[in-house]
Amino acid sequence: MGLLGDELAFGRALTAPEHESVMALGRRKEYPADAPLLTEGDRTGHVVIVLRGWVTVSLTTDRGATRLILGLRGPGELLGEMAALDNHPRSATVRALGAVEAAVIGGDAFRRFLATHPRVSGLVIRQLTFRLRSADQERSALASLTVLQRLASRLTELSRVAPSGPYAPSAPGPGRANAVVHLAQDELAATVGATREAVAKALRLLRTQNVVRTGTRMVEILDPALLALLAEGHRE
Repeated sequence: MGLLGDELAFGRALTAPEHESVMALGRRKEYPADAPLLTEGDRTGHVVIVLRGWVTVSLTTDRGATRLILGLRGPGELLGEMAALDNHPRSATVRALGAVEAAVIGGDAFRRFLATHPRVSGLVIRQLTFRLRSADQERSALASLTVLQRLASRLTELSRVAPSGPYAPSAPGPGRANAVVHLAQDELAATVGATREAVAKALRLLRTQNVVRTGTRMVEILDPALLALLAEGHRE
């Protein structure tokens, strides 16, 4: 399972001249916390490049009211490229986590730029391929892993996020050397495609085994090695 973007985000993969040219195509825009940058089902065609802050990528499930978080995207990430390229409705909602600054580029201008810059076009194709593979892995995990395994995998992943991320582990403090993931239970549930009740039950089991400690919007990883084994489906 993987919630985070490519290791080399689109914006960071550009050369300095390419980056300057891409930024000149659009305008900078600031978004407050929880504001949508892109909305599922819309027929807009622009793309956004995150410059500062983090966003969630989510969609509504067949049940309608349930939200499934597909990814977390940070600085340098390109978003909305599928609708810009195929002129279909948006496939997911992108929402700001905290204050976000992004470059907004019209679809026509973006397509013209790609047509004359094959290396940049290749970067977009690489990103699309990476995200499709990641989506396949997520679907496979939803179908084959238990809620406990999915939760263990997600906590293991998020505990390794760089400290600048929104769900990043806290830096170890005096008397504590464990990673702490700052997420509410309903947010955790949305990242693993489960109900809040199922995630609460899994967390209770992890607590009884002294794998994690929980608090308000907080999960402290006490035994990362055992958590990783649970994520892989091992049994003692």
